[in-house]
Amino acid sequence: MNIEHYKVSSKIILKNSQTKVVIDDAEKELKKLRKKLGKLQDTLYAHGKYAVLICLQGMDTAGKDSLIREVFKDFNARGVVVHSFKVPTELELKHDFIWRHYIALPARGKFGVFNRTHYENVLVTRVHPEYVMGENLPNIHSVNDVDDDFWDKRFEQINNFEKHVAQNGTLIFKFFLNLSKDEQKHRLLRRLNKQEKNWKFSPGDLKERKLWDKYQVCYEDAINRTSKPHAPWYAIPADDKPSARYLVAKILYDTLKKFDDIQEPELDDAIKKHLEDYKTQLNNE
Repeated sequence: MNIEHYKVSSKIILKNSQTKVVIDDAEKELKKLRKKLGKLQDTLYAHGKYAVLICLQGMDTAGKDSLIREVFKDFNARGVVVHSFKVPTELELKHDFIWRHYIALPARGKFGVFNRTHYENVLVTRVHPEYVMGENLPNIHSVNDVDDDFWDKRFEQINNFEKHVAQNGTLIFKFFLNLSKDEQKHRLLRRLNKQEKNWKFSPGDLKERKLWDKYQVCYEDAINRTSKPHAPWYAIPADDKPSARYLVAKILYDTLKKFDDIQEPELDDAIKKHLEDYKTQLNNE
């Protein structure tokens, strides 16, 4: 499988992009891959020079939560931190829009997963520009001030943020879970029809669904403006959940394996020289 097929390295047109790929034995293959990823994370932790940031975006019901659960199941709990970003809090609104994401970045040696990301600030707020008013920004006095120039600057800020963290040792992966509108309808109905899934449903989901076309335009523009060699986007067909999970795991593993400098550190020569002595001390207790 060529993972480059899913990387956005030229202009993407979402209406022409795949939303469904079915991979044989995807669940079985994922189990093998996530164990390899878990071992790789242990090495990354010991090495301590890189962090890995995984950004997940997609329409409601795209499968972000279950993907996180299944892909990272075999990780040491200390090695991966998941952040689910909701509506900004009062404190978060007193800072710039990237602040809450910056302080949630993974430390070197760890994986960080952003379930929804800093891109919400050029997606949801672009579909609903009235939300920007809550940020109380200088020179933004009405929704009319949230113009093309405003979005150009915000994209520039996002690109600068990602370039900065990449230059300081964070490996960035951005996954757009490309869900079809028909599949979203099916998943929303499933939430309504299955009592144990009712809690996931919100009437707001239907209101946002009516804005599907606007969201697609905003997603397409955001991906095209911000897919960079140091922070690439991958468009993952999301209608088949097991296959989408496998693709994300495959992209992560195959890419990270290319970093041949990620190795467990060598013991200090002085310690190596006395290993047998240390064993003897313990065995003689």
